[in-house]
Amino acid sequence: MPTFLVEHSALVPLGVLVVVVGSAASGWVGRRSPRVLGWLVGLALLGVLTVTLAPDDRGRVHGVTCEVGIDFPSWGSSELLANVALFVPVTVLAVVRFRRPVFVGLGGIVLSAAIEGTQALAVVLGRSCTTSDWAMNTAGTVLGVGVGAALLVLDRTHAGRAGAAPR
Repeated sequence: MPTFLVEHSALVPLGVLVVVVGSAASGWVGRRSPRVLGWLVGLALLGVLTVTLAPDDRGRVHGVTCEVGIDFPSWGSSELLANVALFVPVTVLAVVRFRRPVFVGLGGIVLSAAIEGTQALAVVLGRSCTTSDWAMNTAGTVLGVGVGAALLVLDRTHAGRAGAAPR
């Protein structure tokens, strides 16, 4: 997957937009079914854990287990933008499901830090942690929480109009 992202880096911003819109649409459609949203949150979380903790030999080649520094994404920085997109679905869906944006946001930030810590400590995975990954995952969390919170506001507004007396 990382090779595809590098070779088609011009498509990555469009991919991020598709992830955001798709997550918002899924949250909106599923907002009335907590059970379905719970399953979607679980699947999105499983995706995050699979992508971030699956063994990878690339980290062993460099011999570095953790890189400190923050890179800011640009149109060509496919891996950074992919790290933003990675946390959007799980946070949008979790905000809509649990209706606790602050707690979901804090959970996303802590989850990303735990993943990076695991990558640094579990050398056998062959993964390397970076503070840039954590920062971009956090940006994705904040974006997802913002979209999820906006859906909650729209849902309240929509429910208020549906219950209002006709004029």
